[in-house]
Amino acid sequence: MSLKLFLKIFFILFCVLAQAQKKQYWLIDSETQIKKKVKDSATAIKFLDSLAQNNYFFTQLKEVKVKGDSTEIIYDKGKNFNETYIKLSDSIVKKTRIKKDFFTKNLDSLKKGINQMYIDDGFSFSRIKSKYKGQKNGYPIIELDINKNDKRTIDGFVVKGYSRVPKRFMKNLEKEFKGKTYDDRNLLAIHKNFQSHPFLTLERQPQTLFTKDSTQIYLFLEKKKTNTFDGVIGFGNDKTDKFTLNGTLNVNFKNMFNGFEAINVYWQRNPDKGQTFDLQTDIPYLFNSNIGLNMKVNIFRQDSTFANVKMLPAFYYHINNRNKVGLRGTFEASSIIDDLYIQGKDYNKKGIGIWFEMIEPTEIDLFLYKTKINAGYDYLSTVYTKENLKSPQNQFYFFGEHNYHISGNHFLNIKGEGAMMNSKIDFSANELYRFGGWNSMRGFNENSLTADFYYFGSLEYRYLIGNQAFFDFFGQYGQLNNKSLNVKPKLYSVGLGFNFFIPIGLMSFQLSNGNEFGNPFKFNDIKIHWGILSRF
Repeated sequence: MSLKLFLKIFFILFCVLAQAQKKQYWLIDSETQIKKKVKDSATAIKFLDSLAQNNYFFTQLKEVKVKGDSTEIIYDKGKNFNETYIKLSDSIVKKTRIKKDFFTKNLDSLKKGINQMYIDDGFSFSRIKSKYKGQKNGYPIIELDINKNDKRTIDGFVVKGYSRVPKRFMKNLEKEFKGKTYDDRNLLAIHKNFQSHPFLTLERQPQTLFTKDSTQIYLFLEKKKTNTFDGVIGFGNDKTDKFTLNGTLNVNFKNMFNGFEAINVYWQRNPDKGQTFDLQTDIPYLFNSNIGLNMKVNIFRQDSTFANVKMLPAFYYHINNRNKVGLRGTFEASSIIDDLYIQGKDYNKKGIGIWFEMIEPTEIDLFLYKTKINAGYDYLSTVYTKENLKSPQNQFYFFGEHNYHISGNHFLNIKGEGAMMNSKIDFSANELYRFGGWNSMRGFNENSLTADFYYFGSLEYRYLIGNQAFFDFFGQYGQLNNKSLNVKPKLYSVGLGFNFFIPIGLMSFQLSNGNEFGNPFKFNDIKIHWGILSRF
């Protein structure tokens, strides 16, 4: 082809396209004179057809005026018939289980309701078709049929943004939702999986890509700041009524290697010169499986009296993202340092146990979670080395907490905890449970209460001030049993607190007082705690 011929063809095509671009199409409502510009005649026909499908059953084309490059299409849409006689197709009758012929006063609502039923079954592009079949008593008779198109199911997920999430986590998500119907209920469940997730957040709502034969959900993920520093300073009196300073440091390193792993370092000093040190490591998806590993080492030293060392290796299985069940071992040793401490004994323990944990996240940043349940049972063999005694033991533990939304800014925190150990021989004082303090039975010194059986429950009213702070008032009731001392007092504690966000984190301030029922209230027994929780 010569260059001259090519230029001629190009010039002719350019002129045709330019002429087409100049043409204008206007739709004019003869009743309201409202003008609407459309791109071409096909679009105009589609608009008029949509009116006939949406209650304007007597839409008429009145006139077409051509004025140079402008085409005016004048139409009369007629009356909007939302009250009509209905005839349903056999397929709709079978689906909805309603009668075939009836009268409706709200056609729009009826069509929307029927269409939603098909959408809920995965027919995301279904469309109700209306067909005019005549008149009866001054109302039109409309036949409704359904154009379902293809059923849609969730075929997979595509991760955007922060994509270095554990492969097993995504496999679990696909296992839960792949092949399920694409509907609002499942989309909401997917979104809920990421609501207040400890390591992930959604930058925006999940998006959907529809192709001819697949439906892909796009997840726009963002990595959370999950490392935390939790420090608490406490003021109170010890057993000799001497004013003392105590405190807690709790540092968590989480998801540093993008495996949802966690390393926790915990240290606490109580007013009675007891010190606790915990080191815990958690790896949730071993070898890209649903099996997790948790290793915990606990050291407790009571001044120069005795020291306990406990190691708790555990394997667990992810039931889902919020529930896990595990098997753990216990290896514990205790040594008496002070020979004058006759209430204690040297011992070694080993055994096996099972445990369950459930955590439901919260949408409120001021709360740690909405619901948490932790329960376990251990069977242990205990050897008291100096006495050369051996005895089996059973230990049970339960913890539960729930933040109940009363209304508006009013919440009720409900918490309960209990533990029990039993044996054929008496327990030594250094192997008893230790509880009490900031996160336990408040109003008492940290780890100042010892028992072979205890329980307590608490109710805490919380009033939120926006999303930045809340006041709380609480009351607690509990009981312990200490066979070695032959005591089982009933306990209570009351107090109030204030929690609020500052630039470095969540600050907490609390006043509390705890005592045994029957004992007089002592003002100097009030405990003061100040703490800060910072994420980095």
